[in-house]
Amino acid sequence: MIREVATITEIGTDYLLVTTELKTGCSGCAQQTTCGAGIISKAFSDRRAAFRVQKPDTGDFHEGQTIELLLPEQMLTRASLLIYGAPLLVLILSAATLQGLLGISEGVSIIASLIAFGASFWALKRWFKMRDLQVSQLLQVQQIH
Repeated sequence: MIREVATITEIGTDYLLVTTELKTGCSGCAQQTTCGAGIISKAFSDRRAAFRVQKPDTGDFHEGQTIELLLPEQMLTRASLLIYGAPLLVLILSAATLQGLLGISEGVSIIASLIAFGASFWALKRWFKMRDLQVSQLLQVQQIH
């Protein structure tokens, strides 16, 4: 399970609105004071994400309370493979199809492949927005004692 600490900002009848602090990968390195990436990450360190999660049937929740969100690792792995793999697959297949099978010129095939690559990101973004409700139902809310 992947664990993330969140703060409750609003309580609805069947949901909790929570915020989490977006972290960068540069928080544990000893070189973060001299590294360019570490310095840049400090400049944007106050970023937060807010989203709704399904309110558990049991538990007493109040605004400002710190809770723990649990997400199955398998789900994150699948989403990562889809987000990174699908656009690359679309780019390669569209280039191979346009130039190899259809005989379209190289310049046109490159531009069309890049358009297909961008369109795959747009389609994935829309698809994930539609699935957002299902994802929030997979998150488990656990009270921190």
